[in-house]
Amino acid sequence: MPLRKGTARKTVSQNIKTLVHEYERDGTIGASHPKTKAKAVKQAVAIALDKAGKSRKKGRAAAGATRSKR
Repeated sequence: MPLRKGTARKTVSQNIKTLVHEYERDGTIGASHPKTKAKAVKQAVAIALDKAGKSRKKGRAAAGATRSKR
């Protein structure tokens, strides 16, 4: 089943669910063959966010919060 277009959180979640289901059924996500389900979920998140044109936040430093020097 093809992935849905869109940037909404619901659309991204549905795409992740579709990709994980594909992994459980076929053992592949796209062209990759993750060894564990945890790695498959990470790969699914990356693919779904890429499809939506978004990126994954990496923590406080990526959000712009930095420590002030005194």
